[in-house]
Amino acid sequence: LFMKIQPLHDKVVVKPLTEKDITASGIVLPDSATQEKPMEGEVVAVGTGKRLENGTISPLTVKVGDKVLFTKYAPDEVEVDGVDYLVIEEDKILAIIQS
Repeated sequence: LFMKIQPLHDKVVVKPLTEKDITASGIVLPDSATQEKPMEGEVVAVGTGKRLENGTISPLTVKVGDKVLFTKYAPDEVEVDGVDYLVIEEDKILAIIQS
């Protein structure tokens, strides 16, 4: 997958995974019920790293292909070729999901 956007510094581009708005028993959950839970996504591009006060670059922990958790209000939404992506600072990512 070739990305047409390259995030800068400590930014990460994430493709959001679909939210599960229906329970196992088939009950449709309203937005208010799922609003505060962390969201999931797959990292599709990463920046070069965070610039530290001494001028050196600290590489990012997440890498392309990682599945991550982040809060709903952390990312900025962007659209590239009709596909929605999220741009997040790495320190706003809560966790990497281990498979």
